[in-house]
Amino acid sequence: MKITGIETYLMQVGARPSAASETKGIYADFRGSRNWLFVKVLTDEGLYGIGECSGWPRVIETAVKDYANLLIGEDPANIDRLWSKLFIGSMGHGVLGTVGGGALTGIEMALWDIKGKALGQPVWNLLGGKFRDRIPVYGHAKTPAQAKALLEKGYKAMKVSFTGAVDISKVAAVRETVGPEIDVMVDAHGPSWATPQDAIQVGRALEEFDLLFYEDPIAPENLDALQRVRDNVTIPLAAGERLSTIWGLRPLIERELVDVVQPDTGRAGGITQMRKIAAMAEAHYITMAPHSGSLGPVAEYAALHVMATIPNALMLERMENDWPGRDTVIIPAPQVTDGTLHLPTAPGLGVDIVPEEIAKHPSIRNISMLPDDDGWAYERGTPDEAVYFQTRLQRRLKLKR
Repeated sequence: MKITGIETYLMQVGARPSAASETKGIYADFRGSRNWLFVKVLTDEGLYGIGECSGWPRVIETAVKDYANLLIGEDPANIDRLWSKLFIGSMGHGVLGTVGGGALTGIEMALWDIKGKALGQPVWNLLGGKFRDRIPVYGHAKTPAQAKALLEKGYKAMKVSFTGAVDISKVAAVRETVGPEIDVMVDAHGPSWATPQDAIQVGRALEEFDLLFYEDPIAPENLDALQRVRDNVTIPLAAGERLSTIWGLRPLIERELVDVVQPDTGRAGGITQMRKIAAMAEAHYITMAPHSGSLGPVAEYAALHVMATIPNALMLERMENDWPGRDTVIIPAPQVTDGTLHLPTAPGLGVDIVPEEIAKHPSIRNISMLPDDDGWAYERGTPDEAVYFQTRLQRRLKLKR
């Protein structure tokens, strides 16, 4: 079997159409919107594999097409060798980062899909078999109403996510709504991040809520500052979604800066890289909960195969209500049952894309807009400054319940 080509399928997700125009592709609001990039690796025997690339999809699409030159004519069964060939082939462009990692991920994911189909086995069975048949998932809730909706769907864990400063009162409201039996997490995952001392103060204020973890309390590049936070709060810490490959995640794991490592299944480098990261974490008694905040449904399937085969799986992030069309662009669509997703049993990844549905949502842009000036993402009146981190003013008012 030989690879004959690679096709890409890029789409816009979550943009709100303009009221003034119903013309396809005309949008009024891109806040919260993103792109999904799916790839299809073709072979001369008619088999094909599906993958997904995350990180910066509009840019990654170009990288995938560049990589195709190194894959045509190759045997898709040699997954690790082909991954290394692509990795080495791009070294001249500098350290890969998540753009290169995302391109490698989607291609490698598709190669695993081909191998599973060729052998008539689900990918998890080719990775050493399964520890579990069902993968625990958690959802997102920022209000009591959202928390109740997740409880009604059977969720046993949920994350209160913020862009910038953490609103303690919202965390308290969610915890009070769900009670002590449900796991709650907090994510402070974006600009403007807190300074280390503010992150420590927030972490201490969060301790009473018995959190499963406190995610990205500060800008993730500052590992020494993350160490300070770790040394001064008792809540387990989590990070890693913006990194790729074992080399990118290595400092977090080897310095034991986190209790939960969160590689993104669409940009960490591929299924094999995810399992290597999990093995590194296992050696340090660190669990893994893959990031899925911007992913489409194909990478979610890949995450299920990974999570089934590693001993230190914690749970998988699930975007339950991110976009109404999520389930229309793939077949079949996974369903949460009792707070879990069942492990696929079909050969390969067990999922396929629906190109005609994807084509209804052409990509327009992929750069997010700044958050609203709500007094939390940025200090009031400062969002136009677009700073990466900020000291929190009026701490007492913001931390009281």
